[in-house]
Amino acid sequence: METIAGHLYDFPTYYDLIFGSDWKAEYKFLLACFERFSKRPVKRIFEPACGTGRLLVKLAEAGYEVAGNDLNEKAVAFCNKRFERKGLKPVAVVGDMADFKVKKKYDAAFNMINTFRHLPSEETAEAHLACVAEALAKGGVYLLGLHLTPVTVQQCTEECWSAGRGNLTVNSRLWSIGVDLQKREERIGMTYDVYTPTKQFRIEDETMFRTWTAEQMAHLLLREPRLELIEVYDFRYDIDAPVMINGDTEDVVYVLRKR
Repeated sequence: METIAGHLYDFPTYYDLIFGSDWKAEYKFLLACFERFSKRPVKRIFEPACGTGRLLVKLAEAGYEVAGNDLNEKAVAFCNKRFERKGLKPVAVVGDMADFKVKKKYDAAFNMINTFRHLPSEETAEAHLACVAEALAKGGVYLLGLHLTPVTVQQCTEECWSAGRGNLTVNSRLWSIGVDLQKREERIGMTYDVYTPTKQFRIEDETMFRTWTAEQMAHLLLREPRLELIEVYDFRYDIDAPVMINGDTEDVVYVLRKR
């Protein structure tokens, strides 16, 4: 099989297939959280680091006014073309999740699948929360999902999953190469094995995530006083099953509300 070295985010068709195939649980969870925790009617929704817009487009089709930004130009172009195919106005712009402003405040925002951990420092993480707080109207909510680093041995160090659409199949593998807790860095390896009727090839990539323990995240959230922690869930996305965080917690979705 031919191997291509490159950033997975530069292949939005395959990225979207892998991460977009199981959108329903997240989508229903978002709506449930908006209903339960927002102190204002949710009509306008923003997604920092929106990628291919897999959830944004579903929300737009449901009648919400949506927008998003992302640093990857190819992902933004893919997102906007998706909206255009649906007869919707393009909503994504190239922008930094830690350095953005909005013209009109939003009722809700979300960032669900670990993108937060691409932020390389405490400063950029704080800047991101400050941008979100500034973008939200009072009483609006922000859902932030990520993998925490457990204080004991990490329970999940590899994930494999597959998705298909028509004649396209992608097998994905993601694994932890190594964790440096002093530098707060986790090296992640990723491959996509792509199968079409005419070709087969593998895309290989490596990226760096910042590590966050439960305690480190708790301290970070306290440094943005405009956002109040309301509830915490895990990646089961069960609105009736909040979780208690401890040192071994890994998958979390924080529900934050603008004071």
